[in-house]
Amino acid sequence: MILSLFTDIQYILGKNEYVRWFGLGLISTIILAVLGTILGLFLGIFIAFGKRIKYNKNLSIYQKAYRYPLKWLASIYSVIVRGTPMMVQAMIFQYVCLNIGINWKMILNSNEVFNGWFFGGLIVISFNTAAYMGEIILSGLNGISQDQTEGAKSLGMSPIKTLFLVELPQALKNSIPTIGNEWIVNIKDSSVLNIVGVAELFYRTKDIAGSTYKVLACYIIVALIYLVLTLCTTLILKFVSYKMDGKKLKISFFHFKKKEE
Repeated sequence: MILSLFTDIQYILGKNEYVRWFGLGLISTIILAVLGTILGLFLGIFIAFGKRIKYNKNLSIYQKAYRYPLKWLASIYSVIVRGTPMMVQAMIFQYVCLNIGINWKMILNSNEVFNGWFFGGLIVISFNTAAYMGEIILSGLNGISQDQTEGAKSLGMSPIKTLFLVELPQALKNSIPTIGNEWIVNIKDSSVLNIVGVAELFYRTKDIAGSTYKVLACYIIVALIYLVLTLCTTLILKFVSYKMDGKKLKISFFHFKKKEE
C-alpha cells in the first residue's frame, strides 16, 4: 500500500497540469489568508472601539443616541459571528446574494484565481475574522496601564488622540502573537470556502482527486502543503516578534533561538 501510495504521489506531481492546479490553489489560499487577516484586523479595531464604549450618566442625549447603538451592534455582531461556523456564514452569504440578484459566479468568471467567488470568499473571511480581531484588540486595549492614559490626558491630548496615538499602537504590539495565530487559522479555515465555489487549495485538490481517482494521495499532498504553509508562517511570526522585542536571532534546525544583546 505504501509503495502504491508513493507511486500515486509521483504520478500526480509528475503532471504539469496538476502541479499548476495546486499552485493556483496555493496562491488563492495565501492571498485569502493574508488579505482576510488584514481587512479583518482593520474592521476588528472598530468593533473593539464599539465594545469599549462606556456609559456615563453625564452624557448628553446626542452622545447617548449614537453610543448605545454602536456598543449594542458591536456586541451582537461579535456574539453571532463567533458563535456560528464560517461555512454556515458562507452559505448564508451566497444565498442572500443570489436572492438580491448578485451572482458572484458570473463576475470575472474567465479568471482562474481572482474570479467573482474569490472576492465573495474574501468578504466572508474578512467579516468572520473581524469578530475575533475585535476581541483580540479589546483585550490588548484593556491590558494597557491606566497611568499612560492619564499621562496622555495631562499633556493635553484629547480622548481620540490618546486612543489612536497611545493606546492602540501598544494594543496592536501586545496582540501580535494572537493576531498571528488568527492568520494561521485563516490559512486552514479558508478551505471551507470551497463550499461556495472559491477555487482555493482544497477546492483544487478535490478537482485533482476527481480527475485521477487517487484520492488518498491527493489529500496527503495537500495536507503537507498546509503543514509547510503553517510552519513557514509560524517562523515569520517568531521572527517579527523577536525583532520587535529587540532580540537578535540565531537560527537552529527547526526554530529560532533568542540571543540576548
